[in-house]
Amino acid sequence: MIIEKLKQFRQQIYEDLGKARDALFELMDALVLTPKASSIAELSLCPVFRRRWSSIYESLKDSNLDFSKLQKHYIAQIPSNQQIVLVGDHTSWSRPDAVTLQERTYEHAGGGIGGGKPITVGQGYSSLAWIPEEKGSWALPLSHC
Repeated sequence: MIIEKLKQFRQQIYEDLGKARDALFELMDALVLTPKASSIAELSLCPVFRRRWSSIYESLKDSNLDFSKLQKHYIAQIPSNQQIVLVGDHTSWSRPDAVTLQERTYEHAGGGIGGGKPITVGQGYSSLAWIPEEKGSWALPLSHC
């Protein structure tokens, strides 16, 4: 039963990937199976990625993902008959010298900038994930922006 549910979930995700779905799907599998990849090109060495390394970049360039559709599939995996645990994280990436980077904002930082203030100029990344088990390290990312 669990295998059938996983197959159905994977098929739904595959159908909603749009252009370059075959390469994107293999890239997702390679990412799961190669957690210590030091570069995106290194994912092309994973046996489940049956294409040339340049296909990674082409598939990412050609894709036009509908994140709301994909997120609905993820959220559908959360059981409705139990209390859920969601966790959030915000990470700042200090970029004080990148003056042409339009998305820079003021971010909290441990070291901070001049005057010892706990702020920096850079980019912030936030994630929200569902934690399905009390023990273990598995999480389902729901949002990352």
